[in-house]
Amino acid sequence: MPNHVKIFDTTLRDGEQSPGCSMNLTEKLEMARQLEKLRVDIIEAGFAISSPGDFESVRAISETVRTPVVASLARLTQKDIDTAWDAVRVAQHPRIHVFIATSPIHMQYKLKMSPNEVIERVRTLVAYTRGLVEDVEFSAEDATRSEWDFLARVFTEAVRAGATTLNVPDTVGYTTPDEMFALIQYLRRNVEGAEKVVFSTHCHNDLGLATANSLAAVRAGAGQVECAINGIGERAGNAALEEVVMALKTRAGYFDAELGVDATRIYRASSALSRIIGQRVAPNKAIVGANAFAHEAGIHQHGVLANRETYEIMSPESIGLPRSQMVLGKHSGRHAFDERLKSLGIHVSPEQLDEAFAKFKALADRKKQVSDRDIEALVLGDRLASEEVYALESFVVNSGSGIDASANISLKKKDGSIQKASALGDGQVEAAFSAINAIVGLNPELRDYTIHSVSEGEDAQGEVTVKLFCDGRMVTGRGLSIDVIEASIRAYVSGVNKLLID
Repeated sequence: MPNHVKIFDTTLRDGEQSPGCSMNLTEKLEMARQLEKLRVDIIEAGFAISSPGDFESVRAISETVRTPVVASLARLTQKDIDTAWDAVRVAQHPRIHVFIATSPIHMQYKLKMSPNEVIERVRTLVAYTRGLVEDVEFSAEDATRSEWDFLARVFTEAVRAGATTLNVPDTVGYTTPDEMFALIQYLRRNVEGAEKVVFSTHCHNDLGLATANSLAAVRAGAGQVECAINGIGERAGNAALEEVVMALKTRAGYFDAELGVDATRIYRASSALSRIIGQRVAPNKAIVGANAFAHEAGIHQHGVLANRETYEIMSPESIGLPRSQMVLGKHSGRHAFDERLKSLGIHVSPEQLDEAFAKFKALADRKKQVSDRDIEALVLGDRLASEEVYALESFVVNSGSGIDASANISLKKKDGSIQKASALGDGQVEAAFSAINAIVGLNPELRDYTIHSVSEGEDAQGEVTVKLFCDGRMVTGRGLSIDVIEASIRAYVSGVNKLLID
């Protein structure tokens, strides 16, 4: 029988804690829904004890998704474990993921514990965790720099104490595929009770080997891979879910593996994450990059036209890349718009459909044709909008050579009152942001400002993303409009609302 490989997604835990990738509760819930539709086996929803916000998000995700296992990370301490259990106990399928370091350098300098003290803690606290929940994952942090015989002893104690999954992390991205293959095989032979548990791996990409190391672990018999959408994560990131999944599906015979993931949801999950965290993937990114299925060289184009398999080992449709030729415009009806949403995998309530259709018609009045990308940005962007303390009412900006740019901004407060301010700046965007600061009483640091075209053509919508830093918090704001200045203002107001609410 093929090895069934579980996909453990850590986008919302390891991925979210990487710089610039933080998400609020609304965004985490949207991403969790995307992961459930993708049919990942396990969602690591967060590190419950790390903050009240993390606890709340783990609890909310546990209450929201029904099919996947929902896990919370916990250090091997009773307080961490109790907090994790409080967060996931409402899940349909709860898991607690405990960890402790096992490498000599980590035990000596970080834990300040002897090897025997580590083993004793594993023995007592894995058993304590199993007393709370049946599904217990145990990770040996920095496993690939640990002594193999000691690692086998630690894992043996974890199995005896009730662990059901043993995770072998390449915490610092140090190992190679050959070493990972040999290590998994060694542990499967030398851990007592190995036949009763699932071996897992969690690989980081510091040397660019995360996906290769994960696949080597599968070849050696690992039954779970921990990964993240778009490969986000600490430092250089984690193994990319889309790469692991499509490698295992495209080369299923070689790896002798099967998956439960619906690969046709990969593109949507990747796009949703990019929109949420404001980080677009590189054009040459495997699987989900803009150039992944593009062919420019003449000989390649000729081959693809004759038979796509000459230069494509997988089809765009296999990851859910839209290939619709339907053109929507201002004369399109509500039914056609609804059908387009469904074909894009976007499901909305009747009330949400009414609101989305009204915005679609407003957009269609401003541009001749509305593309699939326009629709996705319009509808999914609205889903992620935070509660509004302020909304853009109107704006006027002026600039020219030899003069300072000026902006007059009017914002509507939640109570219906209108507040106005004017400001000067080196450019229209700076002037507008300064006027908004004067209204809301904040002066956040603008850490990043990006703009890209959602679709093609002179009337394409511009999507602006800003990252604002204030009082130790980083938030992401998004704005969408045919007018890039308007998109910039909307993005800044979106970020300010998060600073005021979250």
